[in-house]
Amino acid sequence: MCLKIDIHTHIIPEKTPQFREKFGYGGFVTLDHHQPCNARMMIDGKFFREIQDNCWSAETRLRECDGFQVDVQVLSTIPVMFSYWAKPADCLEVSQFLNDHIAEICQRYPDRFIGLGTVPMQSPDLAIAELERCVKQLGLAGVEIGSHVNSWNLSDEALFPFFEAAQDLGAAVFVHPWDMMGQEKMPKYFLPWLIGMPAETSLAICSMIFGGVFERLPKLRVAFAHGGGAFPATIGRIEQAFKTRPDLCAIDNNVNPRDYIGKFYLDTLVHDPEAVRYLLKVIGEDTLALGTDYPFPLGELQPGKLIESMADLSPTTKAKLLGGSALSWLNMTPEPFLKNRTAYRAHF
Repeated sequence: MCLKIDIHTHIIPEKTPQFREKFGYGGFVTLDHHQPCNARMMIDGKFFREIQDNCWSAETRLRECDGFQVDVQVLSTIPVMFSYWAKPADCLEVSQFLNDHIAEICQRYPDRFIGLGTVPMQSPDLAIAELERCVKQLGLAGVEIGSHVNSWNLSDEALFPFFEAAQDLGAAVFVHPWDMMGQEKMPKYFLPWLIGMPAETSLAICSMIFGGVFERLPKLRVAFAHGGGAFPATIGRIEQAFKTRPDLCAIDNNVNPRDYIGKFYLDTLVHDPEAVRYLLKVIGEDTLALGTDYPFPLGELQPGKLIESMADLSPTTKAKLLGGSALSWLNMTPEPFLKNRTAYRAHF
């Protein structure tokens, strides 16, 4: 049985400091543990989201992982915790609190969890310093970042030193949509998550392609959430624009966008076997990795079930999607995660 690694899971500490009181302004998340094993995420006294203890308890996560036969989860914070809007020094403190929590869990269960940190991207110098701490001191595999940083897209030259540092450190970067574009026009029907998130992910990919980030940093290992959002379905349109309007598209990089397919990773969170087949055809099996958005309901509720249920996929393809591509993105070998596998899979 192949190794199953979920690269897209979110976690938050069970107790969060009162950052509003400490910093003197609002916007920070607090948890209201209103009943056992349940909490409300609150922002300045307003309800944001209901979560359960699988969002903070490593032990609950492990029980559920065992039930789903997930060998390893890659842990990252919930994007609302990025706090890029905050003062840089305050965001750094929030980031360090979250990163220390993830590192502690990974140190307790090193064969079951891999950690990604969060950094104050609104201050690239501070972000680089915290990235270095994450990798060199905390032992994290890399970082999760947002699809944009306030008014900066990921192509902004101010962010390039951060990506350069990530390449130099060998850190994996996971890009997750947040602060969705146009959400003020989408007050109903959960549309920021249904429409805004796919657009945000495509924005991030196109920005890094057209901005020349992948061209200038060929060893940078980046994965994008939600199957690349709208990007895979619109690559033909993107390529056509590059060919017909180079005066608008090719101003920072004159390489065809399609040439970068295979040079970054996508997770498989698309909820549809036909979409998986399309990703395999367009993106390729070597750069597609299982991602579920655990433990949230818009994610894949039975991790890996969609891939495992597709009879037309070869065992080799399934093995890459379920674990092999994740190891490639993380630049890791499977051995550390196989050591105790027999013990926790004995009942399957």
